[in-house]
Amino acid sequence: MKEMESQAKLSLKLQAYQYLKTKILNCEYRPNEFLNEQKLCAEMGNISRTPMRDALGRLEQEGLITILPKKGLMVSGITEEDVHSMFEMRLLVEPYALRTYGSEIPQEELAAFTELMHNPDRIDDFCKADDDFHELLMSTLPNKYLRSAYDRITGLNTRFRIMTGKVSMINREQTCEEHLEILDAATKGDWNTAADALQKHLEIARDKAEGVIKVIRLW
Repeated sequence: MKEMESQAKLSLKLQAYQYLKTKILNCEYRPNEFLNEQKLCAEMGNISRTPMRDALGRLEQEGLITILPKKGLMVSGITEEDVHSMFEMRLLVEPYALRTYGSEIPQEELAAFTELMHNPDRIDDFCKADDDFHELLMSTLPNKYLRSAYDRITGLNTRFRIMTGKVSMINREQTCEEHLEILDAATKGDWNTAADALQKHLEIARDKAEGVIKVIRLW
């Protein structure tokens, strides 16, 4: 009986965590928005505060919410420093992962993305396709600590895109050309050239992102 109760509590904690994280990443809870714990519990069918507080603590550790003394809960904002740090991390990790472990990426998956990038008009959700491409390049990284740190910034990247507007961030044709340059080298097994092309691609994306946040200053 106690084991079943323990599993039920764990399930509620996970449900609360996933529910809140999805809302934050999709910007349904906007950066710098204050949240009310009681209302959050009610949104989830009046669950108790224990699993909700566990979920909120986990989200605080991930940097998605900030707990302010005497003020309450606030969805973490996105600053110029956040964007700079996000791309600094990506530039350190992604080219390294591709250069060192790219040979373990299945060739058929590289071929599938090559075909896709040659036909950008067929892509319904280009942001998702872009995310999937970068996830493929990271998929063979075995270092769990680097992977954990990288996973934290992917959520920030998602929020940033939504807040600034997907169209302002991505030029399909240019992005596809940059992806194809990476894929061409990767398909040939030239991982140093592929990693260099990836670094150039990320530097271009960084410059665009930093330009966008300076102009919009939503946060």
